[in-house]
Amino acid sequence: MATHPSFSEIDYAQRPFILFWELTRACALACRHCRAVAQPQAHPDELSAAEALKLADDIVRLAPPMLVLTGGDPMMRRDIFEIIERAASQGQRVALSPAATPRLVNTDFARLRDAGVRSISLSLDGATQERHDAFRGVPHTFERTLEAARKAKEAGIELQINTTVAHSTLDQTDAFIELMKQIQPDVWSVFVLVPTGRATRDDLPGADELEALWNRLESLRRELPFAVKTTEGHHYRRTLLQAARRTGIPPKHLAKTRDGKGVMFISHVGEIQPSGFLPLTAGNVRHDDLGEVYRTHPLFTTLRNDDALGGKCGVCEYRHICGGSRARAYGMTGDMMACEPLCNYIPAALRKAPGHGSDAAATPTAD
Repeated sequence: MATHPSFSEIDYAQRPFILFWELTRACALACRHCRAVAQPQAHPDELSAAEALKLADDIVRLAPPMLVLTGGDPMMRRDIFEIIERAASQGQRVALSPAATPRLVNTDFARLRDAGVRSISLSLDGATQERHDAFRGVPHTFERTLEAARKAKEAGIELQINTTVAHSTLDQTDAFIELMKQIQPDVWSVFVLVPTGRATRDDLPGADELEALWNRLESLRRELPFAVKTTEGHHYRRTLLQAARRTGIPPKHLAKTRDGKGVMFISHVGEIQPSGFLPLTAGNVRHDDLGEVYRTHPLFTTLRNDDALGGKCGVCEYRHICGGSRARAYGMTGDMMACEPLCNYIPAALRKAPGHGSDAAATPTAD
């Protein structure tokens, strides 16, 4: 049985903390921000059932603390339960990221739990049915998401709710917070839009808007009955460290992961990539060793090199904790090592005048 190190123990140069496996791109929804540009039918070259089981074994040997089965909609794989059981039976922690469709709400969640699903993530990108269904492109998705969330909690499966932060959704921040208080997930994951797939630059939030959101979330997080994390919003960690210096209360958990650094992605056709939002390929599971690619391929080793970051990210005192979204840098500039386009922080090394605030200039410590 595989042994899986804790969050603080893992060496990101040796293995990822979290591995996302896109089982299929088939999906019944038509989300306007979909990075996968999901389609109604499966791709003809997606991994076969036999290849999927072999890959599950390979992932167990790599031993990432978390495996996330995603899509498309992973529930559209006929062998979804076999894949879950293959990994979970060998000690792998398995999470599921399905689409909120009739297929999901009609699934026996106890069966998912018994197969080995430890947590499930569902998306709410509008705080009302009208806003969410418009974002997802299919009517009744909002109510199905709420029903799936209830069923997951009843089955004892940990629940994460994912919410996309886009310019068009920022006006709902207060409503989202109230909705999360009602649902009471274990984790609320705030995803900052990346211009890839169907997502476009037109709906990106501004850097100042994000900074205001980070400060708002930081001020509320101790009062909320659930944890708050970000996806492709790494500069929220800097906000947490700045607050820790002011209050003397350090964050309980502070990840150092980003695309290719503690994060790995396998596409529906076996491509090995730094993340689902950074569509650069370092190999294929059909003929390459997962661990070898992660540890030695220049794409991954470059992404893990904090001192190779460009622009202000490269001199920022928070680069070892944050490092910015490599996916968004690539999506907006074509350079995966360019500075984070949606960050308004000025690193201490670049400030011409003193007195901008000692909390921001201080060098952060690790976890």
